[in-house]
Order: sequence, then C-alpha cells, then structure tokens
Amino acid sequence: MTTTEIPLVRADEPAPAKPTHLRQLDLYRVVTFALVILIHVIGSTTFPQDVVADAFQTPLHLTREAFFALTAFVLVFGYRDRPVATGKFWRRRFPLVAVPYVTWTVIYRVYSLITSDQPFGSIGAQLRTLGLDLLTGNAWYHMYFMLVTLQVYLLFPLLAKMFDLIRRRPWTVLAVSGAVQVAVAIFMSYPPAALGYGFVSKFFATFLVYQFYMLLGAAAALHFEAVHAWLRTHARWVLLAMAGGLAIAETGYFVSVHFGEWPEMASDAFRPYLIPWFVAVIAGIYLAGARWAESRQRGGRFVSWAVNRSFAVFLTHPIAIAVLDPLFVFVGDRYGAPWTTLVAYPATVALTFAIVEVLRRLPWSKALTGRARVPVRASV
Repeated sequence: MTTTEIPLVRADEPAPAKPTHLRQLDLYRVVTFALVILIHVIGSTTFPQDVVADAFQTPLHLTREAFFALTAFVLVFGYRDRPVATGKFWRRRFPLVAVPYVTWTVIYRVYSLITSDQPFGSIGAQLRTLGLDLLTGNAWYHMYFMLVTLQVYLLFPLLAKMFDLIRRRPWTVLAVSGAVQVAVAIFMSYPPAALGYGFVSKFFATFLVYQFYMLLGAAAALHFEAVHAWLRTHARWVLLAMAGGLAIAETGYFVSVHFGEWPEMASDAFRPYLIPWFVAVIAGIYLAGARWAESRQRGGRFVSWAVNRSFAVFLTHPIAIAVLDPLFVFVGDRYGAPWTTLVAYPATVALTFAIVEVLRRLPWSKALTGRARVPVRASV
C-alpha cells in the first residue's frame, strides 16, 4: 500500500538506472481506485440480470489484476537490488495491512448485524462467524483483496529467490505462469458439475487466481528500464492491444449470454476471455501515467493527495455505497437507469472522501486507514 518513487524521464531517453520516484504509479493507483468505486456503484445500482450493465462491468474487473500487478511491482522494485531479510520484511509489511484488515472485518461484521433482519444468535456463533470472516475475507465483498495481499507478503521471500530466474528467463516464467492462469480461469469459469460454483468461489481470496499478474508485475520491475522504454516507444501497439483485448472480452461476454449464461456469471472476473484485456490495460494505464508524469503534471497536487488516501478509500467506499442506498432507490424509482448510476458515482466518491477525511483525523487513524493521523488543523 505504499508508492514507489521514480524520477521523470523523457520518451526519447532510457529510464534511469537507479530510479527513486515513479510518479506514473501515482496516476495508475488513482485511476484504478476510481474504477474500483465505479464497478461497485454499477453493481449496486443495477440488477444482476441487466445485460447492458454487466457488459460495462465485464472490462472493469481489471481493477483486481491491475492492483495485484502493482503490488508485486512495488515490492520487487524495492528489493530487486538488495536482499530480503524475511523477518524484518514481515514485521514491517504485515501490520500495514493486517491491522486495518482485522479492524474493518470487525466493523463490517458489526454493520451487518445492525442492518440485518436476522436474529442476533449467540455470542459464540457470532465469534465463529467473525473468525471465519477473518480466514476467508468474506466480511464484505472487497475484503478478499487485503487477504490476498497478506498472502503476497507471506510468499514474497520465496518470490525473491526467483529474481535471478525471472531476470534470465522472463518470457519462459511468464509463459508457464500464463498457461497456469488460463487453466485456473477455465476451471473457475466452467467447473465440473460435481463441484459447482460454490466450490470454486472459495479460491477467489487466494493468490493462485492472481499469480500471473503478480509475476507480470515482478518481471516488469526486474526489467523496468527495458519495459518502460518499450512501452513509451510503442504506444500505438499498446492502444491496439487494448482495443483488441476489449473486443475479445465483450465478444466472450455476449456469446456467453447468447448461449444462456446468466449475465452476472458471464461477466465474472475470472473468465478466460478477459485475460488479454487485463494484460493490455495494465500496460495502458501505466503508459498513461508515464505520459502524465513526463508532462507538467497537471493535477499533480490532487493526485498526490488522492494517493495518500487511496487505501482508506478502498476500505471505506462500500460503507458510503450502503449509506447512500436510499438515494439510489429514490433516483431509481423516479428516473431509472442510467441516471441512478450517474448520480450514485459522484455521490459515492464525495461521501467516501468525506468519511476518509474524518477517519484520518482520529487518534486511531493508522488502524482504520493504514496511515498516520492527519493533524486536525493541517491543510490539504
């Protein structure tokens, strides 16, 4: 949940040998978080069987893969030229995510109890449910991300042992990992009838279903200079790959729906026809960030401010969506789609940032937002 820093470079210059501030990652992070809120707002303001709404959600699943690629990139980039002291690494990294994860698991469990029509049950039953939430990331629909991040931290020392191999044989590593990713996607999208969706859904909160994107981020970090230079000089190819990937993704979605698949399932994040789009759009968002970083950085102050709050935004935006539900119902009953979503998105963004600003000024800000407390009188 940290931001690596890399200096600016011109398009016609090679990337610096020892970069210290990657500003392109700032915009990458902000764009991806904005899309996280968007896909959750669309899902909260439309029906699961809405073919058009699910067609929009299909490519927006990029946020998961983009963030896990970024997580691996940042970690590997920071350690690519120095050894990983396992104990020190774990002591430093785990609390940054584990403490907010536990805190918000409790918060969302309590919120569910308060808003549910179901009987409270026994204290023991509630504690067992809380324990299961902590183990599975099921306290709310976005908490899996933090659980997978903790798995990445746990396994990172093992990944570090692969640095030399990824340096020497990046395409071989990615080819093997990509083949595994395709196999996993097929298994999760079209599981044997004896297993069913309920069984495969247990894998959603494991690193296995995101391993290719993590290795993609790792390879990009270890070969950063070459990757950066290639992307900056082949922007047209990146755009064509994005267009082609999007066409494949939407074609796969509509063909699946045509042959009787439930739209919500056809737009699932683990469909194999989404993989080309995910890879292309990760490169595209990075490229957009690189161009922004090389410009005069219009909006640079806002981007820095937003990056500082991005983790907190991720943690809190579902609360904002839930609180605003009466507004969504009001607009939906009177105006219908797509006006509900168009009203809901800016309202959710505004309320989310308002909540974050309050939480950042509380004494226990670090447990709630992963960031130190902002002095009450400090200016933005």
